[in-house]
Amino acid sequence: MFVLSKIVAFLVQPSTLIWVLLIVGLARARALRPLVRQQGLRMAYGAAALLLLVGVTPVSSWLIMPLEQRFSRPEIPVGHGDFAGIIVLGGGEDGRGSVLRRELQINEAGDRITTAAALAMRLPATRLILTGTAETLFDSVPGTANAVRDHFLAIGVAPSRIVVEGRARNTYENATLTHAIVAPKPGERYLLVTSAAHMPRSVGVFRHAGFDVVPYPTDYRTNYPTDLFHTFGSIPAGLKRFDEATKEWIGLAAYRLLGRSASFFPGPAAS
Repeated sequence: MFVLSKIVAFLVQPSTLIWVLLIVGLARARALRPLVRQQGLRMAYGAAALLLLVGVTPVSSWLIMPLEQRFSRPEIPVGHGDFAGIIVLGGGEDGRGSVLRRELQINEAGDRITTAAALAMRLPATRLILTGTAETLFDSVPGTANAVRDHFLAIGVAPSRIVVEGRARNTYENATLTHAIVAPKPGERYLLVTSAAHMPRSVGVFRHAGFDVVPYPTDYRTNYPTDLFHTFGSIPAGLKRFDEATKEWIGLAAYRLLGRSASFFPGPAAS
């Protein structure tokens, strides 16, 4: 299922589909038959138009904003003791770089780690639960959760506070494997830290797994509402954001269809 999901995710990326449309269109435009050549030109022109639409206009921001705005960040007073743990989803670390350089290297989702560090300092008696590993369709990098753990140890978090789940390869495994380790009890609440656009899918699957989670979103890619009208400075930047947003919406639909979440678009109140 993991391999199949990664293959499907790669193939249905809008940027991949646009480039395939462009290449096929250009190839057909070289055909000898006038009708085929005309069809090829239309495909190529359509792909070029999509590149400009998705890569320059704010359409990708419109797609990702509902995800990012779904949950607001709660106020957490210093020393607040009502949480059984802070669950931090992996993905903010550069897995290969962290392992090879033997120190934590973060990527553009690194706010997950810096936000969790701030929460760990604010809630000094609360467990810090790290879940996830860096694994893609073509690459597996074991030990990335340990690199994140070592970073928290270096900034002064006590070893007894840190729980590491280092096998999860996707959000569903984040929830189920963490549940197996933590075994949440009725009445326990957990802060959930992940990227804002990823939070709806994460909340849905963690609730379904049996966690009472309080979303603490971070790693915002847009600034609402100013980015409603903000264009991109480069086509790759717009395409990348469109891919990210599309991945989350498809993930929400897939998790609902597979029974991994109780609702398509989980909100602040549990369904």
